[in-house]
Amino acid sequence: MAGWSQLDGMALSLPQANVDTDQLIPARFMSVPRSEGYGAYLLHDMRRDADGTLRPDFPLNRFPQADVLVAGRNFGSGSSREAAVYALVDAGIRAVIAPSFGDIFASNAVNNGLLPARLDEATCTRLQDALADGTGPVRIDLDAQRIVLDGIEAAFDLDASWRMKLINGWDDIDLTRNHGPQIAAYKEQRSQTAPWAWPAAAD
Repeated sequence: MAGWSQLDGMALSLPQANVDTDQLIPARFMSVPRSEGYGAYLLHDMRRDADGTLRPDFPLNRFPQADVLVAGRNFGSGSSREAAVYALVDAGIRAVIAPSFGDIFASNAVNNGLLPARLDEATCTRLQDALADGTGPVRIDLDAQRIVLDGIEAAFDLDASWRMKLINGWDDIDLTRNHGPQIAAYKEQRSQTAPWAWPAAAD
């Protein structure tokens, strides 16, 4: 997974609140092999009429090239399915801006290179208003933790370890491996101070 520190892309407003993981990817599509990609299933039922036809008025159908979503509060709530993040990433989404996120969704997002940028509701509304006619250019800087869209500049908080993972393209395993020397030193020290807890050497 490639890391990133600055994104210059196109933002799209998706102002609905409480978009949960079952809406992001309905469960019936989760048997599809990951290697085939989940992008086509992103918001599948919200994007289509009852007969399966794509709704021409739905924002993501009008502007499928967007790579940043400005969403409503409680984005990614619901089940812990990581496939919800896969659907976003496979559809080309690199960041979601919202007032709040489901906790497990946010963690899964970072592990897959997707930024969950939390801004206050008033700022999100201003950004959505700026995108009322479609998409708009947006710049996201992870080092500065700032977003600039249509002259609106806003700072977002991001856990230091999450920022490190996004910039380096790491998941939790990669983050642990980064501490390899410290882990090895502790292992050596522990084997000396508590030999009784160490596995016996094979004869």
